[in-house]
Amino acid sequence: MLLARGLRTGDVIAVFLENHVRYFELLWAAHRIGLYYTTVSSHLRAHEALYILNDCGARALFTSSVVLATAGDLAGADAQGRTLSRFTLGEPVKGFEDYEQAIAAIPADVQLPDTPEGTDFTYSSGTTGKPKGIMRPLGSANSHFVAGVANPRNHWKSFDRNTVFLSTAPFYHTAPVRWNMNVMRAGGSCVLMEKFEPRAALETMERFHVTHSQWVPTMFIRLLRLAPEDRERWSLSSLKVAVHAAAPCPVWVKEAMIDWWGPVLYEFYSGTELVGRTSLDSHEWLAHRGSVGLPEFGAVHIIAEDGHECASGAPGVIWFSGGPRFEYHGEPDKTRQAYNDKGWATYGDIGYLDADGYLYLTDRLANMIISGGVNVYPQETENVLSQHPAVHDVAVVGVPNEEFGEEVKAVVQLAHGHEATDALAAELIAYCRQKLSPIKCPRSVDFRAALPRTETGKLLKREIKRSYWPQAPTP
Repeated sequence: MLLARGLRTGDVIAVFLENHVRYFELLWAAHRIGLYYTTVSSHLRAHEALYILNDCGARALFTSSVVLATAGDLAGADAQGRTLSRFTLGEPVKGFEDYEQAIAAIPADVQLPDTPEGTDFTYSSGTTGKPKGIMRPLGSANSHFVAGVANPRNHWKSFDRNTVFLSTAPFYHTAPVRWNMNVMRAGGSCVLMEKFEPRAALETMERFHVTHSQWVPTMFIRLLRLAPEDRERWSLSSLKVAVHAAAPCPVWVKEAMIDWWGPVLYEFYSGTELVGRTSLDSHEWLAHRGSVGLPEFGAVHIIAEDGHECASGAPGVIWFSGGPRFEYHGEPDKTRQAYNDKGWATYGDIGYLDADGYLYLTDRLANMIISGGVNVYPQETENVLSQHPAVHDVAVVGVPNEEFGEEVKAVVQLAHGHEATDALAAELIAYCRQKLSPIKCPRSVDFRAALPRTETGKLLKREIKRSYWPQAPTP
């Protein structure tokens, strides 16, 4: 059907859907004939989705009445004059073709052309501005998603026909797209949750004898907060691999999950750009608590502000060498900024290496607080505060201070049954000071009903910081 509409190798389709049973059917169609597939967050409003649709140059759009009911009118999706086929799944929508009817018109015995494999053309979540399209060459884009026979670092991706993979996250995110596609490619089965719920996840793991699964740390925290009878109700004996990534996992959370599930946790650190990736298994992590592992390909470099490589234990910007190339679609300047003069690339994170070469994340460079000339990495403070029983979620940010430039503030979402009081704020500050030096501890605490996070658990700190810093006047 896509070929009949004139799409050819290197063209783009966009999928703007909820977690739908047909989702991966659409991706496989594009993958089979060498197309890029751009998966758009189902929570975006029309103007946000239109920005991505027009920027990626999509030639076909797949959406549904469910998504459009919230997003609004997408009539401007063909504003750049290109031919755009628009399909809806489910209830009919004016201006869209019915997907089932379009497929039914295609004969079953079509001879498909020999093409390169397609791949994802993903947009960043926009945590630091407008989303950026991340495009990789078709010929080499998928080479790092399968387990290498000679590479002991990525054996956790050795999917086969006996693999049963539990996908817990929204499909439009990079990790669910890539791992589900690779399990299916290996002949395995995917169990796809419409929406994550901790009890349903445990029940599903027992019911389908799940062997592999993928998580983010906020899901672990919700699982750990279940009552003991819920945690013990379902058997997880089939589980071989529980992969987690996307956000830093506090040490206490990972220790508790290994105690519960056994040494089946595998962690990786990477990004949509895929310029580098590290990983480690549970046994390695227990020997290097807090680490995100060793590189699966290429090498890791920690670079100080003066441009020199840091000694073991000294934090700096994390750079990768030896990884595949990428580009930010239509933004050559931003692409160049992601690389240094040696050709190394960075995700913009801060970290350090231990004596054995294991990488530890300290924080995002963009999140660093500079107070009185001292660099404060808020992730460390957040990890401490998250252990307090009154804290459900926490963000530590820099706020204006006349004397020091910035000071440390904690913004806290309380756990059920706790009340926001001055006494509790003082208790949280004192709790932090018991475990960290005073410069890293908040000087004040604010309480909020909820903190803004993406569905992969990434904290939208710019939204939190915006309320504390003077805003430039709108032109």
